[in-house]
Amino acid sequence: MINADHSLRSIVQGATQPWVRSPLAGVYRRPLYRVGGEQARATSLVRYAPGSAFSAHTHCGGEEFLVLEGVFEDEHGRYPAGTYVRNPPGSRHAPGASAGCMIFVRLRQFHRQDRQPLVVLLDARDDQLLFESEYERVCVQRYPADSLHVHANPRGLELLVLEGELQGEDFTLQPLGWMRLPPGEPLEARAGAQGARVWLKDASPDLGL
Repeated sequence: MINADHSLRSIVQGATQPWVRSPLAGVYRRPLYRVGGEQARATSLVRYAPGSAFSAHTHCGGEEFLVLEGVFEDEHGRYPAGTYVRNPPGSRHAPGASAGCMIFVRLRQFHRQDRQPLVVLLDARDDQLLFESEYERVCVQRYPADSLHVHANPRGLELLVLEGELQGEDFTLQPLGWMRLPPGEPLEARAGAQGARVWLKDASPDLGL
């Protein structure tokens, strides 16, 4: 159980967490959120060493991931850094990385009616809507240097800092910094001197349960 209470704010400085071995050789994880054993509802940073791979498996509750470094691969294609992928419940693949990669991944957190596969390349310069349904909204936003941003957050909010820095009244998030806010707790943060680029998900914490 890691950051399992959705009624509390959770913050993890992902870049400073230790890598934890997975059952597969060469695959390591930095857990951000986890409920369950090996077949868990989880959010993690995952690193694949060159030539490593997971055995074929089915995603009962769906999988979404963002490739942060290198090239992620499976039998459906090759996904370079800056690729956002959604594999809906019931999808199956055998992932790996011949040259190594790192991904940000969320498992078993899809709404049961979400059956839409998706592959999107991120725009390196502009704000971008990645996915939207009646249940959730996923986007990437750029914040100019020293700009203040407020999100009302009626449903629940999760974010990962991709570049730069976000500063709140009592927190600072640097690259790979992850935060989850419970419904009703607004996000108020100022971008650092170099600005910030942030992956954001607006969704109920009950999504996928």
